[in-house]
Amino acid sequence: MKVGDVPAVPEWLAGHLREDGIEELYPPQAAAVERGVTEGESLVASIPTASGKTLIAELAMLASVARGGTALYIVPLRALASEKQREFEQFEAYGLTVGVSTGNYESDGDWLATCDIVVATSEKVDSLVRNGAGWLDDLACVVADEVHLVDDAHRGPTLEVTLAKLRQLNPSLQTVALSATIGNAAEIADWLDAELVDSDWRPIDLRTGVHYGQALHFDDGDTRELAVRSSERPTAAIARETLDEGGSTLVFVNSRRNAEAAAKRLAGVTGEALTPDEEERLETVAEEIREVSDTETSDDLAACVERGAAFHHAGLARDHRSLVEGAFRDRLIKLVSATPTLAAGVNTPSRRVVVRDWRRYDGTVGGMAPLSVLEVHQMFGRAGRPGLDPYGEALLLANSHDELDELFERYVWADPEAVRSKLAAEPALRTHVLATVASGFAGSREGVLEFLDRTLYAAQTTEPGRLEHVTDNVIDYLVVNDFLERTGDDLTATSLGHTVSRLYLDPMSAAEIVDGLRGASAPTAMGLYHLVCRTPDMYELYLRSGDREEYTMLAYERESEFLGAMPSEFEDGRFEEWLSALKTARMLEDWASEVDEERIAERYGVGPGDVRGKVDTAEWLLGAAERLAGELDMGVAPAVREARVRVQHGVKEELMDLAGVRGVGRKRARRLFDAGVETRADLRAAEKPVVLAALRGRRRTAETVLENAGREDVSMEGVTPDPDAAPAESSPAPAEREGTGEDQSSLGDF
Repeated sequence: MKVGDVPAVPEWLAGHLREDGIEELYPPQAAAVERGVTEGESLVASIPTASGKTLIAELAMLASVARGGTALYIVPLRALASEKQREFEQFEAYGLTVGVSTGNYESDGDWLATCDIVVATSEKVDSLVRNGAGWLDDLACVVADEVHLVDDAHRGPTLEVTLAKLRQLNPSLQTVALSATIGNAAEIADWLDAELVDSDWRPIDLRTGVHYGQALHFDDGDTRELAVRSSERPTAAIARETLDEGGSTLVFVNSRRNAEAAAKRLAGVTGEALTPDEEERLETVAEEIREVSDTETSDDLAACVERGAAFHHAGLARDHRSLVEGAFRDRLIKLVSATPTLAAGVNTPSRRVVVRDWRRYDGTVGGMAPLSVLEVHQMFGRAGRPGLDPYGEALLLANSHDELDELFERYVWADPEAVRSKLAAEPALRTHVLATVASGFAGSREGVLEFLDRTLYAAQTTEPGRLEHVTDNVIDYLVVNDFLERTGDDLTATSLGHTVSRLYLDPMSAAEIVDGLRGASAPTAMGLYHLVCRTPDMYELYLRSGDREEYTMLAYERESEFLGAMPSEFEDGRFEEWLSALKTARMLEDWASEVDEERIAERYGVGPGDVRGKVDTAEWLLGAAERLAGELDMGVAPAVREARVRVQHGVKEELMDLAGVRGVGRKRARRLFDAGVETRADLRAAEKPVVLAALRGRRRTAETVLENAGREDVSMEGVTPDPDAAPAESSPAPAEREGTGEDQSSLGDF
């Protein structure tokens, strides 16, 4: 189908696509148009990565905007939201407006009402529904990217319920669901009352197979030699051959530590293939990486990048991951070793994909368990980039002939598993039942069950009565904890229930916080950090070998600060959770006491991404606690606010005001304070040479900081730093425990 033959889209679109070199649609795209995707028909597109899913979404959204509606694009990850926003901003040249919203769960996002296309995470969309965003009534089209993630126990229920709510709000809503891997695409299409395009067509060939011995064994029966040199590992041999052919390699491993170790080892292979120009450009990227955080992880990543390799996992800071992804897409970085996070829709195609580890630790079975077919096929889908690669290859590694056969049977020739709803579990239903009542989608037990009957779970379940049983348990819990009031069969949300729903809290988190604050008179920062770390909304650090004794002693030393009774040591499960929360709280206390990020990472065995993630979650939970304390008139809101601001900026009490100036941050605030500039008001009146010296002579930074503080004359032209105000070299922090370097991140958070 020629782009000029696509019906019901804006007149300018055909010319725009031709300018991008697109004259004709791919077969799956043409099939989507034939099934009415540009004329308001709902559609499920289950097609391989790189086969044009995004253009299908764009056709649907632009056609819906042309009809006078608003389009919403739902993504599973914040990083994907930014990526899609950049892609869609090309349409602003034709008068469209594009907005992105991923945070601030209390906001109703009124400003988004002026946008034609909105990009948001499923959690953000759910919160917009809870907060009564009026513009959602004008939605004409919603796109659910990576819809197979309804199968994910953590994210899936939110996406599932959000789609059900949006479709109830607007029965004529067009729903477009995209995925590369749906084992039961027809069932998903039936649930969404949608047409189906289920295709395995790709613009370039993808060969899948297994490396064993000295050869590559492919799915079509072909075998080709790929020799592994003496003392060389198969991954290095594959990467070396790929580099010789001008391609890049993406290696999937099963842990952060393995990702880092593989990148360091394989940097020896990639470093030999770099040109002088590439080495120079990689030095620039490495320097940007070092600027992100002062940690060993940051330094290790930069050292790998300088040699053309990198690692990628959730322990990295967001800017780390963004820099790696960008340099890899530009083919500047030749090899990335990653945990499965990189397979979750982020646009990082590669000539070759190697799934080195097909087992990973699973806490539910207490050992190593095979990856699902769906996950492995998601990784396979990263292989091959149209326009740059003549083909894509995805390989598993076998250590024996029996394993060679097993990998073909288990993954290469297997179809992905069916996507199954994870909604019928109390943790998922607690928040969604409360929100369903609080936001007016149901006003009775019967109404809640009628709403839930619109979900994928209801369409799939073979256990009559299970959802009803779990829902009744959840309603009882919400009533007992004063989130809902029940009169006969009728249900209404209390004032507290409305607040908890708008704050986007798990009701169990809210109950824990309210119970802890009710018994508080003068809570300490540690007490508040520990309180929010006990909630289900915080992923705690786990206790490593030797931690129990240390944190048990700490628990007794600081027992008076805890908000709530400490469980007995003999209640193994509860006491372990209490200590895990204490360990997480102590990390937050270190951060708010200005301990260096590198020392924190070393002490707790975490990466900079883990530190920032825990800090962000704590700031959100403390903000919610502050709201709840105010609503219930508990008198502790000021103490909660102080703890929140301190953890937000990572500073002691005396720096709270100064660190709040945009562009200052924890380190610059301390340097300014030590130079005698102690408050925002001081900053507006301070001598420029003093400010410039405290900011290490960085004129542009000094001007920006002064402007953000509200000073009128900010120019640093001709100003010389005051030598008496220059910061001293960093002195060692007080003696601290040595960390073992063992990875202490949540096992489920790759």
